[in-house]
Amino acid sequence: MTDVAHRPSRQPRLRPAGPPVALITGASSGIGAATAARLATAGWRLLLSGTDRTRLDDVAGRTGGRPLPEDLAKPDGPQRLAEAALAAGGRVDALIAGAGLGWRGAYAETPTDTLDKMLEVNLAAPLRLTRLLLPGMLERGRGRIVLLGSMAGQVGVRDEAAYAATKAGLAMFAESLWYELRGTGVGVRLVLPGAVDTPFFARRGMDYQRQRPRPVTAERVADTVFATLTTPQDRLFVPHWLGFPARIHGAAPGVFRRMASRFG
Repeated sequence: MTDVAHRPSRQPRLRPAGPPVALITGASSGIGAATAARLATAGWRLLLSGTDRTRLDDVAGRTGGRPLPEDLAKPDGPQRLAEAALAAGGRVDALIAGAGLGWRGAYAETPTDTLDKMLEVNLAAPLRLTRLLLPGMLERGRGRIVLLGSMAGQVGVRDEAAYAATKAGLAMFAESLWYELRGTGVGVRLVLPGAVDTPFFARRGMDYQRQRPRPVTAERVADTVFATLTTPQDRLFVPHWLGFPARIHGAAPGVFRRMASRFG
């Protein structure tokens, strides 16, 4: 797939001066921090958002990024962050929506405030940020929307119904937006990791307990995120082999459920 546009002949759009600008959410740790480090080595200007100011400042100091602390669990958080990012960077060439929250346990026992925060941070915030930053990308005729999904949103996971639902919604948003943006020069990419060795599991209140798949490093996911900035692929699994069970689930969900019950 390609984002090359077949547009009517118009006055050529000038490439913005200076290095490209990326806004990374969830940048204070885990995949977001690793992605900041990866983009810094490639010369990107970084706008880094997170809720832990101490860790965010540390990441900013190591990568040369600009810290923009913001709580995306608040409905007006994305608006404030988008305004701060545009003021600090002048533009945003790539939105990397990496902030995410999880919770594991029976859905009937999910704390209401936890459910609300997952809906806001995992799903509503990426949609709101995209809505706020996309017009500028379309005007310039270039840009990337990179969404951090999850295998849980592709196949479902026991005791993670709410988290999986938010990530499934993000996947359908990416799919629908891809059709809409085709031919504009702006690309949308969905990164689909399995388990990742980050503080995510400790923060959700329960360590990773499955035997497979084994967690990958945050740096491995960051390499894939970086690849989305140049690759024409719109959906990337980490590790790559996770695309196989996702295809089985799509083609034969009954078979997949039997396999998951036995091996999951």
